[in-house]
Amino acid sequence: MDVKKRRAWAAWVITGLCAAGGAMALAAEESGATAGPASAGASDVALLVAYVLLALLFSFLCSVAEAVLLSITPAFIAGLQETRPRRAALLKELKQERLDQSLAAILTLNTIAHTVGAIGSGSKATAVFGSAWFGVFSAVMTLLILFLSEIVPKTIGAVYWRSLAGVVARFVRALIVMMYPLIKVSELLTRMVSRGAHVSVFSREEFVAMAGVGEQSGHLNARESRIIRNLFRMNTLTARDVMTPRTVVIGLERGVTVAGAMDEISAHPFSRLPVYEEDLDRASGFVMRDDLLLAAAREALDTPVESLQRPLLRVPADMALEPLLDTFLERRLQMALVVGEWGGTEGLVTLEDVVETLLGMEIVDETDRVPDMQALARQQWTKRARALGIEVLPEAHATAAESETVRKPEA
Repeated sequence: MDVKKRRAWAAWVITGLCAAGGAMALAAEESGATAGPASAGASDVALLVAYVLLALLFSFLCSVAEAVLLSITPAFIAGLQETRPRRAALLKELKQERLDQSLAAILTLNTIAHTVGAIGSGSKATAVFGSAWFGVFSAVMTLLILFLSEIVPKTIGAVYWRSLAGVVARFVRALIVMMYPLIKVSELLTRMVSRGAHVSVFSREEFVAMAGVGEQSGHLNARESRIIRNLFRMNTLTARDVMTPRTVVIGLERGVTVAGAMDEISAHPFSRLPVYEEDLDRASGFVMRDDLLLAAAREALDTPVESLQRPLLRVPADMALEPLLDTFLERRLQMALVVGEWGGTEGLVTLEDVVETLLGMEIVDETDRVPDMQALARQQWTKRARALGIEVLPEAHATAAESETVRKPEA
């Protein structure tokens, strides 16, 4: 007989013994009730106190266990794997693999404690105080359950869950064994109701909202919150949203020599220029600015740029930014040609464009030496980013006044 079957048989035996014990206790109580007025009154008071204390005790333990179990984080379990691997394995089993059974066992015992406590204490309260005081006793019992078995223990569990995790884990494991038959019935009913439906715990929108809440509470700084929110928007933005449009793309024709290209890169200091034949729809590759400068330094000014070109990646315009970023990193590329549905060129997208979207700020490199052009670039990028719903750095917003604050040379 395997371990699971032995546990099942043990659970059934324990449940039967508990039921038999309860029946014997009720029989003893009924026989004691006929012994006489004096003995009946003393036993009623004792049973009343026992019902109240046991109900509050078990409910207290269940509330603490529930709060601790729900407060345990995957990071805490991962941290225990090196120092206390056995405890980490038990917590992982109860929290991640058997969470439904753990909660079912806790809630089952809690319900039994409340039900038995309410019935038993109610009947004994009537016998001890009389029916006239039953309403007062019910109100007091309700307050005791509210504070001593709900608010106080759950607060303790939520605050001290790290130190209580080991004790609670052993308690819940034993509880699962004892409540195994009831847990199986609960699982059967749950399957019948849910019918295999899976409910997601968190949605992407909730994670974005949590990033904002984390910033407001001080657990995340503004930069971290902005990056997290932009990260979850990466799949909603496409290459078309962040590309440089075709109308402003600067490129070189295949027949142009290095000498002609030098004039072009002097006017437009880009690190990479696409090479095309007649128009950008027939782009054949791109040429590196460093390769052109190296060829010029070697006095190979008559060399056509076509001989220096490298393959140019083509990506669909509706490609999401997340797979586009993966493509750039896997292939170690910096630039791609954005093509439309019918194969026409729509623009150019770079790794810098994707990173700017993630960071929420315009990246200005060392080649952008003119201050007013830097401010204008930031201003234009900020307008486009905000139109796409990207979280931008407050300092990245350059106003028109800022773009005009360029020091004029002194006379």
